[in-house]
This record gives sequence, C-alpha cells and structure tokens, in this order.
Amino acid sequence: MSFKDQNFAGKKVLVRVDFNVPLDRETLEITDDTRIKAALPTLKKIISDGGSVIIMSHLGRPKLGFEDKFSLKHIVAHLSALLGKEVMFCSDSIGEEAQEMSNALKAGDVMLLENLRFYKHETAGNLYFAEELSKLANFYVNDAFGTAHRAHASTTMVANFFEGNKSFGFLLENEINSLEQVLTNPKKPFTAIIGGAKVSGKINVIENLMDKVSDIIIGGGMSYTFIKAQGGKVGSSLVEDNQIATALKVIEKAKAKGVNLHIPTDTVIADKFSNDAKIDECDIFEIPDGWMGLDIGKDTIANFKEVVLNSSTILWNGPMGVFEMENFEKGTKEIAYSAVEATKRGAYSLVGGGDSVAAINKYNLGDEVSYVSTGGGAMLEYLEGKRLPGIFAIENPKGFIMRDN
Repeated sequence: MSFKDQNFAGKKVLVRVDFNVPLDRETLEITDDTRIKAALPTLKKIISDGGSVIIMSHLGRPKLGFEDKFSLKHIVAHLSALLGKEVMFCSDSIGEEAQEMSNALKAGDVMLLENLRFYKHETAGNLYFAEELSKLANFYVNDAFGTAHRAHASTTMVANFFEGNKSFGFLLENEINSLEQVLTNPKKPFTAIIGGAKVSGKINVIENLMDKVSDIIIGGGMSYTFIKAQGGKVGSSLVEDNQIATALKVIEKAKAKGVNLHIPTDTVIADKFSNDAKIDECDIFEIPDGWMGLDIGKDTIANFKEVVLNSSTILWNGPMGVFEMENFEKGTKEIAYSAVEATKRGAYSLVGGGDSVAAINKYNLGDEVSYVSTGGGAMLEYLEGKRLPGIFAIENPKGFIMRDN
C-alpha cells in the first residue's frame, strides 16, 4: 500500500528520518534545514490522520556516547516551528523515559528521540536495540533514504518487529519511484552525466548503466584517468593509476554496446589548487608539467551541452570540476543550466550525490529539475544494482535477515 493510502488514526508511529543536518560550530544552530523539510510531508500526514509520531534519527558521528554538539535537542525548536506544533524531546532513545513518554502520547502529538548513534548498537545493527525501539510504537515508517544502504538497527533491523505494520514514507517512496523511472523505464535518448574525483567510486554505476543509456558524459577529476589511459599528458592532475586499465575497459565496453562515451577534449588548468592560481585553457591531452586540470574547457562545455539538450532522460551524479571555486565552476554551472533547459523541453532529470546536489542548490535550480535525490551513498548503491537493506526490510513481510547480536 502506498503511503498516502495508509490511515494512521489511533496509531503510534515510529518514523526513521534523516535529520543529520549541519550545525554552526559556535551557536549549534541549523545552517541548512533541507533534510528536515524533506520529512515534513510524511510527519504531517501521520499527524493529520490522527496518529502520534515518535521521530528517530542520527546526527553526526559521535564516538563515545553522549556529546552535546551531536544532541538532537538542538533541532527541537526549529522542527516545532516548521511543524507548527510543539515537539517533545526525549533525552534517550530507548528505556524507561522513552517508553513513558510514548505511552502518554495523544493523537497528533510528536516526540523526538535523542541521537540514535549515542548507542554503538545502532550502527552495529543490534537486534536488542532494534526491539527496544520497536516497543515505542505499533507502526514503523522508514523515510531516511540517505541511510537505506546501511543495515543499522533503526533503518533495517527494527522492521523485523513490525510485520504487516510498516511502510516507506513519502520521501523514500519518491526516491525509489524516481530511481526506478531512470533505471527501468527511461525515455531515450538517456544520458548519464558522471563526474566527481575518482573512477573507483563510480565504476560500478557506469557498468550497471551501460545497458540502459544512450550516452555517458565523463567529467570532473575522474576524466584525467581516462585521458592518461589513452596516452594523454595530464601534468599534475588527479589520476588513479590503478584505475587506468578500468578506464580502458569502460571505453571498449561502450564501443561494444553502442554507447556514446563523451570524454572532455579541453580543460581549464591551474598551476596550483587554488582560486588564486594562474589559469589557462588547453587540449586535455596536452596539459603541461606542473599544471593541473580543474574544470572542463569551453569546447567540451559546448559538446556536453548539446548532448544534454538532446536527451529525454538525464541522470546527473558528480560535478564537472572544482565548482566550489569560482574560477573553476563554469563547467558544472553550464551543465546544471543545460539540465534545467532540457527539463523545460520535456526531459526527465534526476540529480543525486552530495556534490551534484550542492551544485544544483548553489545555483538555486533544485525546483527546476525533475527530482533531486537526498541520498549520496544510498543512491550510488541503488544505481549499481545493489539491494539496499533499508528498502528490502520494508518490502519483505518478514523484514531483514535476523542477526544474532
């Protein structure tokens, strides 16, 4: 049953969200509430149905139990304001206090549990910890796509205790539907734009997409490995020497499958990794010694834009250069605007991965593409064709494989 068709009247609903938001180091105030806002439709649906909500999440990577800077108490006021109602805070995530607060909840009430990762049992996928969490509610909703690739207690193992009473939230449901639209029913031409620093981090995605796409655009730091693999001079550009053979295999595989593989032909170079560096532009196969490529060049931008604008389906994961620096952002910016223009012409565009999302948000274009994924590693693993534990645990009536720990 889809989430919108669920009726939560009279139910206590344990909702796993991703409130792992950035906080100012000094004031501990939220600096970007995108992830909180993404969960609001799910929370409001439960509340409007007449259910009560027990929210659980992690924040940061605490090492030794409780650390004030990682406490979820710092987001309570902001969450209350966004929901338009008081959010009660529990200073623990399991145990007597949590159980008493849960027992006292009335229809429409909302409580937030303390950071799950203050317990090492969370990331260990501990069944006892998962069972203790399950005692707080009679229905479980997973709406945290960003952690769906981890078999943690709150994202996966807890589903074992809610047979017949569990579902995805709106966000996770939308993530799955958007990815499936790209992977199983893409309208051609289908272009995958793959950027970022390393070939090693994207090779499985590239290989899994080979049978689905018409075109693959390679950009970012990983492109210099492809250039060196073909005998090019890359100066001091980022290169994974242990991935040169892999790059050559990708080139050959693309040819064999009739996939158009687009690799940069020119590049913006600098004499150091700095926005204040000396800058030039050259053939990407002829980068001088002591210089490094930090963005795609104007000819490559023109070629890539043409491919994108002629696409009916676009998947973008990874920037074209060091877009965080103004002097090396043009390639990424132009690709972003091309994706937007293609979307306006009727293409379906999916943007995902931390840096790609940061780029699309930097240029305020998030609302002008078809979908922006909230998952980084989870999206990559889904695109690789892997079965994500957090998704399987909901789809499988019996939950995830039990572990004796």
